[in-house]
Amino acid sequence: MNDKRRKALSNLKGQIEDLKGELESIKDEEQESFDNLPEGLQQAENGQNMEDCVSHIDEAVGGLDDAVSALESIS
Repeated sequence: MNDKRRKALSNLKGQIEDLKGELESIKDEEQESFDNLPEGLQQAENGQNMEDCVSHIDEAVGGLDDAVSALESIS
């Protein structure tokens, strides 16, 4: 791989890592909001939706981790 493409991949890796950080911040805020709900509201539909969102965001973060690992194996 030439230097130009290697640099482009490195830039993409950095962008993915930035997105991962943003997702983790959103996930942490949503988890904190859920944790601050009274237990009864956590079990309600809205609370369950919040918990599902945290789980889905966590899956997305894992996917971005996989993408970064794949890009690192190319370099």
